[in-house]
Amino acid sequence: MALNLTGIIGNSPALAEVFKVLGKVAPTDSTVLVTGESGTGKELLVRALHQNSDRHNKPFVPINCGAIPKELLESELFGHEKGAFTHAIRSRPGRFELADGGTIFLDEIGEMDLSLQVKILRALQEKEIERVGGTSIKKVDVRVVAATNRDLEDEVAAGRFREDLFYRLNVIPLRLPALRKRGNDILLLAEHFLRSHCTSKERKKLTLSPKAQEMLLTYSWPGNVRELENFMERLSILCEGLEILPEDLPAKIFEDIGERPLRKVEVVQPVAPIGFAWPTLKDMKDKDLKLKEFLEAIEGRLLAEALEHSDGIKNKAAELVGIKRTTLIEKLKKRDLL
Repeated sequence: MALNLTGIIGNSPALAEVFKVLGKVAPTDSTVLVTGESGTGKELLVRALHQNSDRHNKPFVPINCGAIPKELLESELFGHEKGAFTHAIRSRPGRFELADGGTIFLDEIGEMDLSLQVKILRALQEKEIERVGGTSIKKVDVRVVAATNRDLEDEVAAGRFREDLFYRLNVIPLRLPALRKRGNDILLLAEHFLRSHCTSKERKKLTLSPKAQEMLLTYSWPGNVRELENFMERLSILCEGLEILPEDLPAKIFEDIGERPLRKVEVVQPVAPIGFAWPTLKDMKDKDLKLKEFLEAIEGRLLAEALEHSDGIKNKAAELVGIKRTTLIEKLKKRDLL
């Protein structure tokens, strides 16, 4: 049966290997540890794991262990009884109880305090929890999936992560590849994000020029998919033309791939007659024009030619004559060329 991979975009060999393991482990109740650099899309993968499991009709409950203060995390995970601490004005179930029958996703588990790791281990081994301030044991049936961008073996060696919990979590390891290792998935994702952001901002669809595509494929993407989406949203707002050119890309891409940022496009001029002659005073007199009128006439012809050579794309036309797009539009309006 085909996997439900809603929200995951890509067909690279590196990602195909992940899907292969996902297809095998999803129907089981085995604990899974998802690793990968920050921004690679670990939560999307875990959601796919849940959707392809026998628990897909039950709750999927995520919690970011690094985003909650350690003094509150225990209560978030296991719940608390009324009066257990200041402001505990009523009893409250934790994420493990809310996930009963389904899947709990412990994101950034490498950030968890050692004292709390013991209680997670108990929940995994005994399938039971105890609320903060409580006296009774509650049985819970949850599948635990954890994720981290840290190397937990290094954390174990440094004494920051319990070895027994690491081995209990790492039954099935799933390593999500960095974006730079996913080849043409970069362009698939870029086009998806561009389409999405252009639609939400009600602007015409943007395309990537061949050189811009080449640069995106060469860039190392330290922020992974999250960074790519950020760049595409920025371009959907700031890019003036309908085609994204290299000079539209952030400077850090040029720095990373070892190229100098472009400020102007080098233009190959159309073939002109041999030799070149500056307009003369006689030319101006022959046309019976004053200096201002003569210069405006020359400028108008150059603007019209720039529009012709850029197929009417104002951003390119402005680059051809070395002015801002807004300045170009003002000049065209003045001459009724729009």
